[in-house]
Amino acid sequence: MNTLSNIYSSSLSLLTDLYQLTMAYGYWKNGIHERESVFHLFFRKNPFKGGYAIAAGVEYVVNFINSFKFDESDIDYLKSLKGNDGKALFESEFLKYLSNLKITCTIESVKEGEIVFPNEPLIKVTGALIQAQLLETALLNIVNFQTLIATKSSRICSATGGETVLEFGLRRAQGVDGGISASRAAYIGGAHATSNVLAGKLFGIPIKGTHAHSWVMSFDSEIEAFEKYADAMPNNSLFLVDTYDTIEGVKNAVKVGKKLREKGHEMLGIRLDSGDLAYLSIKAREILDEGGFPKASIVASNDLNEETILSLKAQGGVIDVWGVGTQLATAYDQPALGGVYKLAAIKNHNGSWDYKVKLSEQAIKTSNPGSLGVKRFELNGEYIGDMIYNSFESVENFEIIDPFDDTRRKNFSNQLINKELLITLFKNGEQIYQLPHINEVREYAQKELSKFHLGIKRFLNPHQYPVGLETSLFNLKKELIFKARAFK
Repeated sequence: MNTLSNIYSSSLSLLTDLYQLTMAYGYWKNGIHERESVFHLFFRKNPFKGGYAIAAGVEYVVNFINSFKFDESDIDYLKSLKGNDGKALFESEFLKYLSNLKITCTIESVKEGEIVFPNEPLIKVTGALIQAQLLETALLNIVNFQTLIATKSSRICSATGGETVLEFGLRRAQGVDGGISASRAAYIGGAHATSNVLAGKLFGIPIKGTHAHSWVMSFDSEIEAFEKYADAMPNNSLFLVDTYDTIEGVKNAVKVGKKLREKGHEMLGIRLDSGDLAYLSIKAREILDEGGFPKASIVASNDLNEETILSLKAQGGVIDVWGVGTQLATAYDQPALGGVYKLAAIKNHNGSWDYKVKLSEQAIKTSNPGSLGVKRFELNGEYIGDMIYNSFESVENFEIIDPFDDTRRKNFSNQLINKELLITLFKNGEQIYQLPHINEVREYAQKELSKFHLGIKRFLNPHQYPVGLETSLFNLKKELIFKARAFK
């Protein structure tokens, strides 16, 4: 299923920043647009001050690449753009070139649902400079947001200790695709279901929901509203009890639940959406149990996040299901991942590779050169470290060096189990990777996360998982930095 085409039009080539097109034009004018290059997409810091991230958005990337083209309407729009002299911004021959452009790059990526860390390439694009450049903005747009939401979802699910998490954020999400892709990413990160019906249709995510306060307010009394809902939806009766008085609402739910039971149906439970959720959940549990509904679920919502969930649990809250909306779908406490896309190598006319680094006064913003790969090492069923290396050069040994502190080093035996994180999605523009179903992606994320030390999953001062540069790559980077600074 081409998800993006179902949501938008078939052409999304203009989902880009203008400077991508002006650079592409410049490459074309200077005759270097077909030079082979390597770009990497990565992020510099774990989101939410956490110890890891979950990569998401790969299916969107594949669909975007497969649909990439400049159609007639795109070219007509680009023709209309003017420079500051009032003349056409792009000449007609360049626009003709774009109209015939097809992506022929080789594109590698981590698997969707992979646990990832700062500076590791999530996506590597190898191919014509102009093509790789034109992919930058859309790839960042897709991967940054979905990775952020998948990670937030994972943290929330960790806080609940395995209890059911429902994603309720569509009404507060950033626009149509913000809502749809947030629901998708939240499911990958561990959420069990969503209220978003379109996401359920598009991706096969389980959907959940009953009624809102407006239903209760539409009737003369709360108990009448519950009775009418039970009559209409006897197989989906979970009552929102805080419209007027929460405790009385729970009692009314019990009364209606007993009538439902007489008709051969079972009340699913009640939802708390305001007030002191810890206290109210304890009282609700008592009322439900005493009323003969020990299996009825207590669902809690009301601007929840991982911290409030942990707090409610610490207070003895008796909550079975957690409805998380705004804080999850918008990544409320950190609205952007900060991923970047950097040129790391470009082929010379003689066929050799010219490695590139982007310098900065901040060490964290100095990029890594080469065509990067990542090996993940495992010992006794636990992942113990990742090595970033240059796949264009031979690997000298399995020692990694912290790129920001060369006194911090770690050696891995070549006898250890290790796996390559990057897989090939496209070979010379042709898709060779079969996309897994979203349920497989979700299961993969959970399985992989379980193989890391608990320390990286802490919310406060998480353990820093070892990720470093292979020795020869570290030395290459240092050499290039010295050369670049001397050149300046």
